[in-house]
Amino acid sequence: MTPSPLPWQPTLGAIVWPDGTAFRVWAPRPATVELVLRDGGGERVVRPRREGEYWTAFVAGVGDGARYGYRLDGAGPFPDPCSRAQPDGVHGLSEVVDPGRFQWRHDADWCPPAAADLAIYECHVGTLTPGGTFDAAIHQLPRLRDLGVTAVELMPVAAFAGSWGWGYDGVALFAPAATYGGPAGLRRFVDAAHGAGLAVILDVVDNHFGPAGNYTGRYSERYLTDRHATPWGAAINFDGPGSAEVRRFYAENLLHWLHEYHVDGFRFDATHAIHDDSPVHILAELAAAARASAPADRAPYLIAETHENDPRYLRPLDEGGFGFDAVWADDFHHGVRTLLTGEREGYFASYDGTAAQLAQTIAQGFLYEGQADPALGEPRGAPARDRPWRQFVYCIQNHDQVGNRALGDRLNLAVSRADYLAASFLLLLLPQTPLLFQGQEFLATTPFLYFTDHEPDLGRQVTAGRRREFAGFAAFRDPALRERIPDPQAPATFLRSKLRPDEAVWGHGRACADLYAALLRLRAEDPVLRAARAAPRAGARLRAETLGRVLLVEIAAGGGRRVIAANFGEAIEVPYARALTPLVHTGEPRFGGDAQAPRALPGALALPAHHAAFLRVES
Repeated sequence: MTPSPLPWQPTLGAIVWPDGTAFRVWAPRPATVELVLRDGGGERVVRPRREGEYWTAFVAGVGDGARYGYRLDGAGPFPDPCSRAQPDGVHGLSEVVDPGRFQWRHDADWCPPAAADLAIYECHVGTLTPGGTFDAAIHQLPRLRDLGVTAVELMPVAAFAGSWGWGYDGVALFAPAATYGGPAGLRRFVDAAHGAGLAVILDVVDNHFGPAGNYTGRYSERYLTDRHATPWGAAINFDGPGSAEVRRFYAENLLHWLHEYHVDGFRFDATHAIHDDSPVHILAELAAAARASAPADRAPYLIAETHENDPRYLRPLDEGGFGFDAVWADDFHHGVRTLLTGEREGYFASYDGTAAQLAQTIAQGFLYEGQADPALGEPRGAPARDRPWRQFVYCIQNHDQVGNRALGDRLNLAVSRADYLAASFLLLLLPQTPLLFQGQEFLATTPFLYFTDHEPDLGRQVTAGRRREFAGFAAFRDPALRERIPDPQAPATFLRSKLRPDEAVWGHGRACADLYAALLRLRAEDPVLRAARAAPRAGARLRAETLGRVLLVEIAAGGGRRVIAANFGEAIEVPYARALTPLVHTGEPRFGGDAQAPRALPGALALPAHHAAFLRVES
């Protein structure tokens, strides 16, 4: 073999070299392994060489576009667990992909934004646009850049069974889904995003495989373990016999997204379901591997999704932490939702719906810091008050908080527009990292439903399970009402979830988008807000106070002070000793407001009903 042209050297899957392709697969289970190649219309069989628990072969003259699979003990051929492409779906043959063929246009001059400057836009490739592909999504990038977000977070794109789904049932974890445009489409999207000045964060699922199309068990029974359990069944084996090779699989998977697709970071799904009793947790190992493989100025963002409120994620590796940049901190979302809607079912039972509790969350980062959580019936969390504000990802909508509702309804349809805009003020101006969910910036009326495209028997189980899930909720205790919950398997459920682009350009949708753009511009440019995000917690002061349904958040950093005032109740005068100058507020006609404005009074701030404002504190 002649030297590899790649900037890193993968060891798993089909690796293209200038004079052929090297195939390497971990397969301790079968006694015999045959590599089946289909190239140029013909089929040939190659017998790989066994190297310990791996099987390897180098085939000269084979390159990009060749189809292949492995015949195991005479059965198959089955797709490669490390396949880079599954053009005919997850049950078909794998395809050799040469990442060196893609010409990156914007790589040399691309510099990702600092972690303190992240404003994340979460989206689902299949429903972001009517076309539902990476190439269709490229056309949205100028709009998102102008909106003021700095990163696009893609829900999982690894290949899954069927033509549509959320992506959390991925089974070919190295292969971008063919339905979205496959490897070439994802590369075009990332390159275009960088050209627009936007980072790309990829949602990865390291806690389970999907229920259909997972062939890893044919190669080794050690990918999974019954030592731990997850909501989806057996856990990924990160700490039992054979776990060293499973850990290698996931580390190489992460590095392949970094180097073969140039993504800028990762959101790790449901990290509380990644079980590992090893001396070094797999998440710490992945963080170390990702950081070690990237230049210092392009260190990938690492974000965990977990309800644990565990500061261990945020602490550096050399302090016994996992070395992550941020965690999803859902206490903020739940506090906003219960304050505005009064909901108390499910995990919302852990929140009292008061402005005071929401203020406590904002001031601390997490609400639960080890006290008993009523919904869980046990203590949850630990204090993380020493961590920088930017390490807490806040949202008022995300795919879970919309899509896991029975009808996929959005917050902007459940509360008044005025209260929604006030909540948006908090989200976009607080020093915590904001995450937007596709469409929330223009008051999208389309739902985001739970949708799947499984084979019929599995699909019927999913439909029944979805309806059982809501049997304990008051609105769906009647079986007849549960039948009205949209069927995840119905094509219409998927199609109804697609955004309507026209909603972003007229009426209240356009006005809301203008407000979001103005606030994100303030977030980027205001010196006090910038200083508060960049400083360690001790270098910036945040004080959150309440009066009834009013939150007053004072931020002091960089020698200046700002106030975010959010009134979710009637008109009120809030005591405030210092002089204030309003900079932007929700009553402005350009944002669809009624022209009522906050007024600075001697020793007080007069706030109109259901109103929010951003104000400068005068020295």
